[in-house]
This record gives sequence, C-alpha cells and structure tokens, in this order.
Amino acid sequence: MILVWIIGIIVVLVVLAFIYYHNKFVVLGNRIDNSLSQIDVQLRKRADLVPNLVKTVKGYAKHEKGIMKNVTDARKAFLGAKDMKGKVKAGNMMQEALKSIFAIAENYPQLKANENFLHLQQELSAIEDKVAYSRQYYNDSILSYNNATKVFPGVVFAGMYGAKEKEYLKIPTEAKAVPKVDF
Repeated sequence: MILVWIIGIIVVLVVLAFIYYHNKFVVLGNRIDNSLSQIDVQLRKRADLVPNLVKTVKGYAKHEKGIMKNVTDARKAFLGAKDMKGKVKAGNMMQEALKSIFAIAENYPQLKANENFLHLQQELSAIEDKVAYSRQYYNDSILSYNNATKVFPGVVFAGMYGAKEKEYLKIPTEAKAVPKVDF
C-alpha cells in the first residue's frame, strides 16, 4: 500500500514539473514577444516624429539635402520592414541619421533656438531613452529565457518542448564608436 502511495506521489510530482516548465516557457516567451512589441512601439514613435523634424530643419539647412535624404530613407526602410530584425536595423540607421541632423543644428543658431526644433529634439531624446530601456528589457527577457533552457532540470524540459536558445539584440559596431570631438 505504501508503494502505491509513493508511486502516486512521484507521478503527481512529475506531472506538476511538466506543467510548471511548460507554463514557465510560455510566460518567458510571452515576455520576449511583449518586449519586442515595446521596441516596435518606440521605433514607430520615432519614425512618426521624423517628418516634422525634417520639415523644421529644411527651412534652415537647405543645402544639407544628403543628410535629409538619409533620414527619409531610414524612415522608409523602417516603415517597409517586414520583420522585427529589419525594423531594428532601420531604427539603427535612423538613429545615425538623426545624429547628423543634430550635428547640423550646431551650425545654425536660429535652428537651435527654434521652439519647434527644441521640442522635437526633446521628444526624440525621450524616445531614444525608451528605445534603450526597451532593448535592455528585451535582452533581460532573453537572459531569463536562455537561463531557463540551460539549467537543470529546465534543460530536460526545454528539449522536450522544443525551447531553443534565443538571440540577444546587438548594438551595431558603428553605434559603439566613440564620437570624435574637434576643438
């Protein structure tokens, strides 16, 4: 009789472990999907601000057409991206192009003093902070997921449920470069 109870308890524990790890992988996967969605929201907000910024800067910097084209092309690439990887890549292009616009503003004191430009610059700065936070949250979610799939006994259940290691968002090499400052 005791043997039946022991076997019954073991079966219940095994079933509970299956349920626990299934739910854990689902929850962690949903957190990753949510964090990707948050990155997408912030990148879209930034893309929506770009036309206003370009319009404001165009009036002051008519001969800086190449930079304006880079910003516009980056925005088009973002809006045309089919997957999150493409959106992140286009978002990085846009970030680099926007740096050029703000560098141009240094040459145009009237532009730097323009209230609309200042407002757009502050909004973009706030969005950049949110993008950075969203990317950090995504990578933290990936870390939790990957840890769950690599440690015992999670590694056993990960194999059974087909949960594979996921990739982190990486910063492009050009974004890591320290900007040069000339005095």
